[in-house]
Amino acid sequence: MLLLGLLVTVDAGDGTLTTPRAVLWSGLALLLFVILLPPRVAAGENWLESRGPLRRQRVRTDRLVSARWSGEVVRRLVICDEDGGRAELDPRVLASNPALWHQVDAAARVSQARGRLRYGESALLELSRQIDGATALTIFKISRFDE
Repeated sequence: MLLLGLLVTVDAGDGTLTTPRAVLWSGLALLLFVILLPPRVAAGENWLESRGPLRRQRVRTDRLVSARWSGEVVRRLVICDEDGGRAELDPRVLASNPALWHQVDAAARVSQARGRLRYGESALLELSRQIDGATALTIFKISRFDE
């Protein structure tokens, strides 16, 4: 909204603001909002949902069949369940929210124990090691053992 206000103010101050230009600025501001708005991630018992401005992705974490990394520059964790549900997550979301990670990890272990997780155990193990390492580092910093 701030960007839209700035664009309209500058255009009006220049004396070139017209209805088509106001619609153009509104569309540009909306497009940037949709692109830059990070998805919201929520989880409950045996499910995870990622909601963006244009789509909603939901998976049953106790029915995971695959987990893999996607992207070269920006890594994303892609998890899929046996019902065809799919969610793509930034691993930093899971790392920054230990309760969320705990729910996902516990349900993924159930899926693995039941033999459903056929592909991607290594991706989840790698993520678990990263999160555990970051958590340990944070604990050491807080308790001043890093000096």
